[in-house]
Amino acid sequence: MGTNYKHLSCEERTMIQLSLEQGCTLRAIARSVQRAPSSISRELNRNGWSNPAMAPKRRGRPRVAGGYRAPQAQHRADVLTSTPRCPSRLAFDGPLWGHVERLLREHHSPEQITGILQRMHPDQPTLQASHETIYTALYAMPRGALRSELIACLRQARKSRRPRARGEDRRGTIPDMVSIHQRPPEIDERIIPGHWEGDLIKGARNASSIGTLVERTTLFVTLVKMEDATADTAATAFGTVLNRIDAQKRLSLTYDQGREMTQHARLTETTGVAVYFADPHSPWQRGINENTNGLLRQYFPKGSDLSGFSQAELDAVAWQLNTRPRKSLNFRCPIEMFMPESFDFFEHHHLLVALGT
Repeated sequence: MGTNYKHLSCEERTMIQLSLEQGCTLRAIARSVQRAPSSISRELNRNGWSNPAMAPKRRGRPRVAGGYRAPQAQHRADVLTSTPRCPSRLAFDGPLWGHVERLLREHHSPEQITGILQRMHPDQPTLQASHETIYTALYAMPRGALRSELIACLRQARKSRRPRARGEDRRGTIPDMVSIHQRPPEIDERIIPGHWEGDLIKGARNASSIGTLVERTTLFVTLVKMEDATADTAATAFGTVLNRIDAQKRLSLTYDQGREMTQHARLTETTGVAVYFADPHSPWQRGINENTNGLLRQYFPKGSDLSGFSQAELDAVAWQLNTRPRKSLNFRCPIEMFMPESFDFFEHHHLLVALGT
């Protein structure tokens, strides 16, 4: 059930000013006027208030109450409430809504509708609407059969739209994560093997995935079959693979801030591997893994279903990459660098292939 919002009264604004002059905190003010702290914060920010603790030091008398004045704030609120709003371009009785409703019933997405309207009416801005305007109008409709019918025409048909703040990282916060900037400097030097980078390659509609682990010094690759992309599955699958590697060669793992790594503490506990997290939107901080994922797309094209590949097939792909000479390794192979004891077998294997035996 929605909350009925009531605007602040003149008396409440006066109490806010007096409380500020007494040095009360925002939460204390909110309790005194029985309002949410966020409501008090918005009221102060929209009326020129500056937090004295955050303001730069200046000579002269400080601004009382951070510059907030109840009479001016009330006058501003009265002006805003008395100013009529511009009519919505997508008013339900307007000419544009009929086009939008028809296209929605034809199962066009709001983005597609925006493009169609721009092509139909290139010189008539009043008959165009952005996809955000269409979404807003749709979810602002009164609850009823018409609203339900039109929302059902959308791809995901959610009853309410998830808020999406511009520039916001929507992956969620990972508890107790250690930043890549706290990683020991010797990891950057790439001299000692044992430091890995990890990621997930996603399949069609993000419904399937493959875990990738790349050793930073030798470029040795390990692929992990994932039944899903949940944190529990990732911790178990990565842990199983890492525990098959000698402890001296599994020292750390650098990962992005994907939600599948929220159980990194369990992974560290079961493997002894320290996990570090790259900054958001910074793939260059895991450049070796990103480059390897590009090589893997030769075998797993974007948009393909990855659930059909068995672990044996993934091992075969990893073998091909690990036995491929690399320029950065002076044309040596990752397996030669990571597992020198296996190099004789590698040479023997290719000799058998050349002889056709």
